[in-house]
Amino acid sequence: MRDNDSAIGSQGVAVPPCGAEPDATDAQSQRHPAASAPAAPAAAAPAARTAQSAPRAGGRGLLLAALGVVCFSLTFPATAWSLEGFGPWSATFLRLLLAAVLASVLVAAFRVPVPARRHWPWLAVAASGVMVGFPLLTTLALQTSTTAHAAVVVGLLPLTTALYSSLRTGARPSRVFWGAALAGAAAVIAFALHESGGAPTTGDLFLGVALLLCAAGYAEGARLVGELTGTQVVGWSLVGCLPLAVPGAAVALALEPSGGPTVHAVLGLLWVAAGSQLLGLTLWYRGLSVAGVARASQTQLAQPLLTLGWSVLLLGEDLSAAAPLTAVAVLVCIAVVRRSRT
Repeated sequence: MRDNDSAIGSQGVAVPPCGAEPDATDAQSQRHPAASAPAAPAAAAPAARTAQSAPRAGGRGLLLAALGVVCFSLTFPATAWSLEGFGPWSATFLRLLLAAVLASVLVAAFRVPVPARRHWPWLAVAASGVMVGFPLLTTLALQTSTTAHAAVVVGLLPLTTALYSSLRTGARPSRVFWGAALAGAAAVIAFALHESGGAPTTGDLFLGVALLLCAAGYAEGARLVGELTGTQVVGWSLVGCLPLAVPGAAVALALEPSGGPTVHAVLGLLWVAAGSQLLGLTLWYRGLSVAGVARASQTQLAQPLLTLGWSVLLLGEDLSAAAPLTAVAVLVCIAVVRRSRT
């Protein structure tokens, strides 16, 4: 927040023309200097109100980002539900289609301004990573991986995003940054190898590529939040996906075998489309814009642990002891990375 100018500096000092006689008001103010004193408190009042509202705005931004993270934490269990009735390609493109249709209604109803032409290439990068690549690859991975396993691996996302942002801006991360990032990556790799019997599975490869794509999408979306609102970033990115979502869903439904929609499959599909893809991202980017990227992104530390909890409550999965331990180890590494960047 920029420092407010002083009352004198902002108002200036009025100097009468040479030879002019002071009027009655000037004479009165000279006799009673206190009469002009209220001007300073009146000018300082907006600064005081701004200072008081800043913490409230920051708290509101953190709350919005945290709600977005809660939405994200349900993504893998909901995706697993959707796979009960749809194939991975059908689930992905139906999810994208539903989210894009809802976003079209949203931007039309609220008359969300269209981003400038210079923003569209970066909106495309954000959409291709967060709204297409990550959902498709993680859905493919969940055919063979448990949601708990996927949650731990994808827990590296904040580290991957921080690394992408550093490379994107030309920054030179410190040794502490690299040490913590490599330690977090080593913990996840060790966990994946332990769970898969010593060799990475196809699901792990899908999750690894999904991390890279989503990191690029998150970073570019967060960068756009400095110029656009969260609703603009999410809404228009999804609207731009419609030309891909419509034929993609039609082809996938026609060619991919499926068991037919079940209650779980429909509920899971509706959640990943409306809850994760639209509502969650809108809350997330809004929180980033209000509280600042550095502060609001801290809330994502809780996502892997929340997903582990949902995998037990909603899917009845049995957690190995290594899953929560690795998630906590990654959380510590992320905290060290973020502290080294501030």
